[in-house]
Amino acid sequence: MAIEGWARGLADRVQSWDLLYRYYERRLLSNLDPSALPRHVAVLADGNRRWARTNAPGRPLVVGYQAGADKLMEFVGWCSQLGIPLVTLWVLSTDNLRRSEEAEIAPLLEVIRGLVAELAVANDYRVQVVGDLNLLPKNIAASLREAEQATAANTGCHVNVAIAYGGRHELRDAVRSLLASEAAKGTDLEQLADSLEIDDISEHLYTAGQPDPDLIIRTSGEQRLSGFLIWQSAHSEFYFCEALWPDFRKIDFVRALRSYAQRERRFGR
Repeated sequence: MAIEGWARGLADRVQSWDLLYRYYERRLLSNLDPSALPRHVAVLADGNRRWARTNAPGRPLVVGYQAGADKLMEFVGWCSQLGIPLVTLWVLSTDNLRRSEEAEIAPLLEVIRGLVAELAVANDYRVQVVGDLNLLPKNIAASLREAEQATAANTGCHVNVAIAYGGRHELRDAVRSLLASEAAKGTDLEQLADSLEIDDISEHLYTAGQPDPDLIIRTSGEQRLSGFLIWQSAHSEFYFCEALWPDFRKIDFVRALRSYAQRERRFGR
């Protein structure tokens, strides 16, 4: 009986904390000015492996990757609910591909494929893969392209999924694409050197035609971009959160939005 009483008391306390949490969340949301919300949010979903080691010791790291993917689905849902039209999720870097063992990368790629497939059938999202798919196994790349093509006409939240992505890699590819395009027009290098403008490069980025991110969030306590959206982040606002990505809560996201709304954006002026 004593144990049952203790269990009931614990359950009551948990329920009370949950109610207080939801009240606080609603209060913060009600104080957000919709016109002050970012139009493009990008996230470095960091800390999945550390989360797995802490919360599932002795189990494969894929447990953390799956928990992170589940949270990414939630995150896109939060953005969609708030009317944020463009989201970029960085799920796999070129450095990850180069440094990690095949035994670790293979299950991660399967989790990513599952995430993209789930996004493609959820809520009218338009999914776009940004990165160098030539670095991925052909079957994975083909699956990602299929999801992208299947959602091309969707009008819901536009979700960039950055896979096999690196900022320097992107800039290299943009320059290559620009040079090839100008060569096809018969432009010589001297002419190009004299006429090249910033927008000419922007038109060849993976995110060509999209607005740059207003807010970039990174979790797990790391305070660096690690090459994420080097070109596009010139005037972005940054928000760093201590939580490991699978532990990132909606309240943490709302706090990031509140912080963003309180800043005066100068755009280099």
